[in-house]
Parts: sequence; structure tokens; C-alpha cells
Amino acid sequence: MSLNIRVLTVSDTRTPETDTSGAYLREAAGAAGHRVLAHDIVKDDIYQIRKLVSDAIADENTDVVLLTGGTGFSGRDSTPEAVQPLLDKQVEGFGELFRQLSYEEIGTSTIQSRALGGLANNTLIFCLPGSTGACRTAWTRILAEQLDAAHKPCNFVTILKEA
Repeated sequence: MSLNIRVLTVSDTRTPETDTSGAYLREAAGAAGHRVLAHDIVKDDIYQIRKLVSDAIADENTDVVLLTGGTGFSGRDSTPEAVQPLLDKQVEGFGELFRQLSYEEIGTSTIQSRALGGLANNTLIFCLPGSTGACRTAWTRILAEQLDAAHKPCNFVTILKEA
């Protein structure tokens, strides 16, 4: 079952030409049979992020929003603060599992990841770190299966299609 996905890169410096993480997510989602409705780049600003995510949540055609960037601890990193108030339910296990898998790749540096997942108005939202490697880990080791209706014993597609 194909889902409608929006990719949002949060960065003060990336451009369409240098946004390898957003490009990876767009290509991986497309290769998995999903439709990528949009791929935008937004400055790391709580209110600009919140507006674009709110617009996606309000769009009944959007099933999933994948954000990359702004999940660290630097002064400008504000993706979790922008997104968390919009969530109806948080998927605590997403961030926990992401950090566990990431530990295998980057060791204790994974504690600085504030990866986040949740559901808002029947739209799944996942906030991923800005590195392409982190996006690859999240996609190949978590999201690809959870966004696949055939994955058993459960997946997020069945939750989206219940509503």
C-alpha cells in the first residue's frame, strides 16, 4: 500500500543541491513504492517548522512527514520543540530504538540525538537527525518496515488506514 509522504529538511545552510539527507529520504520512500508529495527545506526556526508541519497535518492527503535535521543539542536545533506540541500521541519507542541502533554505528554520541516520532490528526511524523547516515539507519532499520502494510505482526499503515 502506497503512502503519501512529505520530506522536510530543517537547516540554515542546506540547499537543494547539498541536501543529501532529504534526497536520500525522498529516493528511499519512492523506491519503496510511496508517493513523495513534496520535499522542502526550512530554516531551523520553531515557528517556520511548526507551520509547515501543521500544514501537512491539516492536509488529508498527507500520511507521513519525515523531517531531517534540527534534532541535536546545538543552539539552533529546535525540531523536537517545534513538533512535539503538535502531536496527539508520541511514539516513544521510535526514538529509543533509533538511539539503540545508532549506538552500533556512532557509539555514545547517539545520546545527543533527539529523534522523535508521533501521530497527529492521523498523520505520522518522524524527526530524524540531519546526517545522511542517520537517515539511512532510520529508514532501513525502522521506517521501511513500519511503513509497509505487509510487515507483521504490526505496522503503522494499519493504524493510518483504520481512521
